Amino acid sequence: MLKIGIFGATGRMGKNLIEAVLNDSRASLHSASARPSSAFMGMDAGTVIGQAPCAVALTAYQDIDAASASVFIDFTLPESLADHLAFCVAQQRPMVIGTTGLSTAQLALLDDAAKTIPIVFAANYSVGVNLLIKLAQQTAAVMGDSADIEIIETHHRYKVDAPSGTALALGEGIAQTTGRNLATDAVYGREGYTGERAHQTIGFATVRGGDVVGDHTVLFADIGERIELTHKASSRMTFAKGAVTAAHWVVGKPPGLYSMMDVLGLA
Repeated sequence: MLKIGIFGATGRMGKNLIEAVLNDSRASLHSASARPSSAFMGMDAGTVIGQAPCAVALTAYQDIDAASASVFIDFTLPESLADHLAFCVAQQRPMVIGTTGLSTAQLALLDDAAKTIPIVFAANYSVGVNLLIKLAQQTAAVMGDSADIEIIETHHRYKVDAPSGTALALGEGIAQTTGRNLATDAVYGREGYTGERAHQTIGFATVRGGDVVGDHTVLFADIGERIELTHKASSRMTFAKGAVTAAHWVVGKPPGLYSMMDVLGLA
């Protein structure tokens, strides 16, 4: 039985992760942590998500006894990442990380921790989104020399980073396939007199509003035809289930930084 600990268990994704773990017959909830100031502190994790008690009380991550944990899942904010990485490295426990909007320094911490423990890090744990990335790369390999490439993403009003981590992952996959450099070829907004579109650019358009869980479209627009590849998520549970799948996969792997593509055999 896989024993899964969840960091940030009271957030939108944290609650979905609790539910996904409790509904997985091959896993059990080892621990659930929250900020010490959380109103949920000390409550049963099952009660927090409106289900029957599961005998796991919310606690600060520093108070978790990790000795019997199999793996930890982290979908918290970027500023929490360093502490959670340090905790798991000290305890020699694998991690599944879905936090987006990481800085260069935080990505460096991730790389460093992966020298000691196995980590799955992905911008999106949906099976469909990872297939979308693969399909976008395949399409870019055929049409990238002639088509203009644009990425359009829509998320709920509460999302704090833009473009989404998934949109950037799509762009990075396309850039690698076509020999572009996202650092120099990405265009994140257009306004005023911009001049003609430079062919090598990859455009990003960001929409925020309502309660949209996550929509992503990759547009390959050529003269006379275009291809649009779209994925729409209607529930965060798809991400939670994917993260739990990654948790099962990463246990027993050697230290290293893995992706959901590795988990799904698409790498």
